[in-house]
Amino acid sequence: MHRFDPSLQKLVNDMFETMQVANGVGLAAPQIAQSIRVFVAAYEGQEVAVFNPEIVKAEGEERGTEGCLSIPGYVGENIRRATKILVKGQDVRGKHIRIPAEGWFARILQHEIDHLDGILFLDRLDRPEDLHEVTEEEAEEKATVKE
Repeated sequence: MHRFDPSLQKLVNDMFETMQVANGVGLAAPQIAQSIRVFVAAYEGQEVAVFNPEIVKAEGEERGTEGCLSIPGYVGENIRRATKILVKGQDVRGKHIRIPAEGWFARILQHEIDHLDGILFLDRLDRPEDLHEVTEEEAEEKATVKE
């Protein structure tokens, strides 16, 4: 991204609103048919909008359950992610930022960056039996990450 202008703030605001209406915790621009490297995420009071994100450091590994607004009605279990990461990118004005994250917030950020790289949680399944069809209520209970 080379030009940061007021239209990006509108895009980010729209993405946060779309994410919240869908009860998600993250949303990447490709999910709303925008060819731009940006995602929004919110977890435990922390909200971020990151342009051109890149994971520059990753530590540990843990498995968890994930769902995705792009794949309603399914969750994947045993999805491997780094436990702790450092993401660098740019904010809505183009200022360089660094975001340290661990646990579920790290999982959310990794999931969203995957979207920007054309990867879905389905691509990270080790075994087909780790994909489960669920009702909307079950998905909300089961998936700690739903974006």
